[in-house]
Amino acid sequence: MSITSSPDEASVPGSSSTVECLDKKLVCVEYPASVSRVDKMLETVGGERGVSRTYAYPNRRLELRFRPQDPFCHPLCGNRFPASNLLLRVRRRVRKKDPKDAQIHMEILGIIGTTYKFQGMVDFQCLAVHSEEGKHTSLYDKIILRKSENQEYFEQPVPFFLPPPIFSRLDSPVDYFYRPDSHHKLVRGLQVPSTRENFIGLNRARRPHNTIFINFIDASVPSEPLEAAKVNWQRVCLKDCDRQAEEDMRKMFESRPIWSRNAVKANIDIHPEKLKLLLPVFAYYMVTGPWRSLWVRLGYDPRKNTEAKKYQMLDFRIRCSTKHGYSISDMPVKAKRSSLDYTLPITFNKAVPQPASVMELPAQEGPSTSRQPVPVRYQLKESSYIFKEGMLPPHRQMFYQLCDLDVESIKKVIERNSGKESACDERDGWCEVGTTDELRDMISAMIKKIIRSQRPSLPEFPVKRRRSGLTLRPRAKAVEEEDNNEEDEEEEEEEDEFHPSEGSENEMETEILEYM
Repeated sequence: MSITSSPDEASVPGSSSTVECLDKKLVCVEYPASVSRVDKMLETVGGERGVSRTYAYPNRRLELRFRPQDPFCHPLCGNRFPASNLLLRVRRRVRKKDPKDAQIHMEILGIIGTTYKFQGMVDFQCLAVHSEEGKHTSLYDKIILRKSENQEYFEQPVPFFLPPPIFSRLDSPVDYFYRPDSHHKLVRGLQVPSTRENFIGLNRARRPHNTIFINFIDASVPSEPLEAAKVNWQRVCLKDCDRQAEEDMRKMFESRPIWSRNAVKANIDIHPEKLKLLLPVFAYYMVTGPWRSLWVRLGYDPRKNTEAKKYQMLDFRIRCSTKHGYSISDMPVKAKRSSLDYTLPITFNKAVPQPASVMELPAQEGPSTSRQPVPVRYQLKESSYIFKEGMLPPHRQMFYQLCDLDVESIKKVIERNSGKESACDERDGWCEVGTTDELRDMISAMIKKIIRSQRPSLPEFPVKRRRSGLTLRPRAKAVEEEDNNEEDEEEEEEEDEFHPSEGSENEMETEILEYM
């Protein structure tokens, strides 16, 4: 499309013309190098397909590899920016006899809505090269598989080549001003903690919740809460619903001396932040032993009461392996967190404001209001802490109390030594030694039965591969040989079986920090 104007308009300074814009969206890449061959340039950014794949994810950065055939090439990342530009094609025709006589034609090819800019520094590059006695030898043909190789290929000696697992954490320069730590000051050459309270810290000061933590080996248990815990709760106990939650909590611990956090959440509808302040007023937290990660009523010592056996904690985790007849992909219960849910170095996160819901807006005062705001509920479901026969746990790891296992066969195992409890064991508590492992096996068998009823196509006896040549054994023969060689395969089965933790504190670390 050429832009032409009348002679009168051309003589007027600042005159403009109206053009028609094509409805064609384009993506611009500001390439940080001189381009002589377009095909080579596109290959460094993954081609048109690679750019399209990156454009499909708004939070992903565009990778540029100067050596696209080198798997060890560290990329240069370009950031994505919104743009509102036009792509013009300008042609200038000049008459040979008279160079001053020129004609310019402009054509609009499309609208650029997104631009990728490479604003960071190019990071270090790692070459697969072996240097010895001033000579450099390439290792690409020795360490990169280009075709199927035999065993001799993998046994040949190769010089060590260990690329760094990570390069620079930031690709843009940052000014770092070396300053002394504001928390310390020098007194006669020694660092002494500063007593000033008006310094500006980098992190928010921790808000103490004044929880009392008790280990299994501690001699006594507290009978009264900390005074600061009472003050913190009185500071936030302002509404009628808060006073009702306090009364409900008092009745709960009067009827049952030990509760798990999920059980409390399922019986009281209270904000999680207020629950952190209310629990230390009525109970202390057990860190180790058979009641670990549970809240115990102040003044109650479960180590001296045999009735506390039914309140013990069972750390149960669903077993997923081929030995149990199903794999992780066959498990209907999904994990809380995925190993793929992490931020890659080639991505960046932007704080995006969350859209407000109309149902969450406060109602206006006056007779014109036709709908009341929907109340927010924080109460959990019953399945978050109770296990019944025929149900699947909501998560792969559950902390059950023995009294919340509503299965008759499990109750018989727990009450097997009723009236004969002699000592409280740190692992099994008032139960017989090995009871916790037996209960885990029983629950695992129930879950396996449920999974097989939902997916009848799962194999009953999984076939294991053996390295006897390159063939697989028939199924019947495999089962027969497994029965004859149980002792030989005992070590192999132990690797597949999951062993629950025995008093590990890693699962409770987050919860403990919340109540400190």
